[in-house]
Amino acid sequence: MILFVAVLIASVGLAGGYGLHVARRDAADPRRSAALAAGGGPRPQSLVGGQRIVFRSTAQDSSYGLVSMVPLNDPAGPRAVTSLSCERVDVVGESGICLGADRGVVTTYKAYLFGSDLRPTRGFRLAGPPSRARLSPDGHLAAVTVFVSGHSYAGPAFSTTTTLYDVRERGELGSLEQFAIFRDGRRINPPDQNFWGVTFGMDDDTFYATLATGGTTYLVRGSLRAKEVHTLTTNVECPSLSPDETRLAFKERVATDDPVRWRASVLDLRTMRRTALADTRSVDDQIAWFDNDTVTYGLPRDADADSITDTWAEPADGSGKPHILVPQAWSTVVVR
Repeated sequence: MILFVAVLIASVGLAGGYGLHVARRDAADPRRSAALAAGGGPRPQSLVGGQRIVFRSTAQDSSYGLVSMVPLNDPAGPRAVTSLSCERVDVVGESGICLGADRGVVTTYKAYLFGSDLRPTRGFRLAGPPSRARLSPDGHLAAVTVFVSGHSYAGPAFSTTTTLYDVRERGELGSLEQFAIFRDGRRINPPDQNFWGVTFGMDDDTFYATLATGGTTYLVRGSLRAKEVHTLTTNVECPSLSPDETRLAFKERVATDDPVRWRASVLDLRTMRRTALADTRSVDDQIAWFDNDTVTYGLPRDADADSITDTWAEPADGSGKPHILVPQAWSTVVVR
């Protein structure tokens, strides 16, 4: 038994290294890059460094699951397809983070950072299926959320773990479950705490996230230096800080029955006033900001199947009408 456990641990370590090796090999394979570009789209390197939209392709072709890009001024135009296979992706400047899966006899999950050459620079294993990934505005910090039991926020029995990383120093900063929690000014230590949906401020210290405990979800504001979080309000999931840091876009649970439903909303951090967005469909995504006036989010094209998703956009003040920004796209981020 001891020998078996030793071999298993060694195999897991080798699998993590091999996953990064495969990602690097595929990203550097000119034959694969040429094959992906053969559909008439631009080569990825032609868009790197410019204003662009980066996303995970959900097109039902050879690009499915691969990180792709379009020019910011032509969101529905021909897409440049990379060799990076990701479930979630985020990019700031020329640096990115990818959460992916190695699907085999036993599925394992990994995360890796990549640079302007679209080649992975560092990889690490994940404890479960990827859920959320966010970089700080300057790319210094990263937050990764994975499921450790259950695969959906819609079910009552799920557990998540959220880990913070220092991208520059290539080191782990710890899990949010290690942070001190304050509710109404008093410190609490709930045994059932779950964190997810981190969004960073520009000071590389402040962040917002969702905390769930005792059947209630809270919006928390945290400090990396102090290693503590404070609850602000309830029923705020997957917050996303606006570029001017005055508002949070989030999903608000409006139905707890089967199926669970969420309404895309915006919270004013000064007044704590909530504004429901125009789209009344259930949005199960971490909403992103196109600019200070517009938000984006992903929705499945078919209510019964989420394999094809489109990225939608609409005004952040609740006016106007939602429209498709990038078809067949998920985990979309604007890079300016």
